[in-house]
Amino acid sequence: MDLTAHAFWLLRPGEGEIRPVQLTPPGPGEVLVRALFSGVSRGTETLVFRGGVPASQHDLMRAPFQDGDFPAPVKYGYLSVGVVEAGEPDLVGRTVFCLYPHQTRYVVPVSAVTVVPDSVPSARAVLAGTVETAVNAVWDAAPLLGDRIAVIGAGMVGCSVAAVLAKFPGVRVQLVDVDAARASVASALGVEFVSPDDAAGDCDLVVHASATSAGLTRALELLTPEGTVVELSWYGDKQVSVPLGEFFHSRRLVVRSSQVGTIPPARRGRHTYASRLALSLNLLADPVFDALITGSSDFTELPTVMPQLADGRLPALCHRIVYPSGG
Repeated sequence: MDLTAHAFWLLRPGEGEIRPVQLTPPGPGEVLVRALFSGVSRGTETLVFRGGVPASQHDLMRAPFQDGDFPAPVKYGYLSVGVVEAGEPDLVGRTVFCLYPHQTRYVVPVSAVTVVPDSVPSARAVLAGTVETAVNAVWDAAPLLGDRIAVIGAGMVGCSVAAVLAKFPGVRVQLVDVDAARASVASALGVEFVSPDDAAGDCDLVVHASATSAGLTRALELLTPEGTVVELSWYGDKQVSVPLGEFFHSRRLVVRSSQVGTIPPARRGRHTYASRLALSLNLLADPVFDALITGSSDFTELPTVMPQLADGRLPALCHRIVYPSGG
């Protein structure tokens, strides 16, 4: 078996290339995976591509199978779906999800892969990592029956959160964004789309995912007294300014962070990282999530596609990467 693979590397901020990788055969407890699809997480990955990871976060921002160090050269990514070609007999031939960078083939421990349910198309399964972030955010937010909720920021994460919240009975969910083109995505997800100026107030809960000061400010403005903002945005090295000198104290508002790297305390008793990911993959049986995949390119095009995603010339929620059948 040919164990030569190819991987996408960030050479320096703003420039990437595809490099050959020589693999070793899978040993006991390992599998060889041939990639079918991967997804570009536009928020985090384009921030990495621009070299925007603060030095203080270099260790915390490492992906599970990252090679190299920030800012560059680095092999980064975490949304990969492939077929097991060799290794653990029970997994050979199965489609799996793995938190692996953009690479045609790779060898990982069995514990690093999650079988994709038969009800989930492999092309949609690249969303698993982002839906997992949404699941964790909803656990942190702990919405209640009848809550009035706004999700600010109709990017990949915000739309995933809105899609999960839309399944809650009796809640009012509005997806808020400055880009009117996101209205069609909101409609496909079954939630109302509004501009920031038109968003309904008196919210019990606001999930913020726009990564802008203006978005966080609007999140606070929309809250009812004692309401909570769950902050999902990753700002990288950007400074954030919000008006905490106005109604923040008088309304007793709460801003709390949510980060997929930690399972909320109320769920740790019966959920592990593995069971959370499995839950996220099961949610992807719903075809509404297809609305989050807004573009597709071949793996060989990544060196030209990533700069376009990073500077906005190629607008996208999740941009799917398609791999050659031979790896």
